[in-house]
Amino acid sequence: MSTDNRLDVQKRTEFGKGAARRIRRAGNVPAVVYGHGTAPMHITMPGHDTMMALKNPNALLTLIVEGEEQLALAKDVQRDPIKPVIEHVDLVIVRRGEKVTVDVPVHLTGEAAAETVVTVEHPALQVEVEATAIPESIVIDIEGLEAGTQIHAGAIALPAGASLAGDPEALVVNISAMISQEALDAELAEADAEAEPSTQEDAADEAPEVADDAAEA
Repeated sequence: MSTDNRLDVQKRTEFGKGAARRIRRAGNVPAVVYGHGTAPMHITMPGHDTMMALKNPNALLTLIVEGEEQLALAKDVQRDPIKPVIEHVDLVIVRRGEKVTVDVPVHLTGEAAAETVVTVEHPALQVEVEATAIPESIVIDIEGLEAGTQIHAGAIALPAGASLAGDPEALVVNISAMISQEALDAELAEADAEAEPSTQEDAADEAPEVADDAAEA
């Protein structure tokens, strides 16, 4: 379940790159809040507390703005490519009881059968769920599953209150047979064998050119 993170934020009236740089130098994060037909509200968020709150995807935030509370979800988080800091956040207003569509990470438990390879084709599922009840992850049990097993989105049990919003036919988990060393060696040998004739043909094609050069000399 996403946690209800409370953050004291301040409205801001200065905009532009210069103002944003000053906010970041002070250890804070520039952000904008919008949704439900309201005019966008530009705010300053506390840097450390914001980073901690947004460590988990789909974290529900309670913004304290001038003494009033406002629920919001992070729509877009821009992070510095090098330093562990957040540069800007877009937040969308939500209300208790309201359903939202979010991408929830997939988490596998258990171990598939021996000599298999487990591939997660979709690391997250798009679901519709109440804003105050967003799960941190969707758990898929793969214990003992054999090679050839495919798990599609529509077959995955979702947490109570959540419904699938994406394609039910989407392949989420694919379990295939592990290739043995012998089979791998055989494939490599076959590839080498197929490459040899072409090499010999190239050499044969080049031989007349060499002979022609000798004749001209």
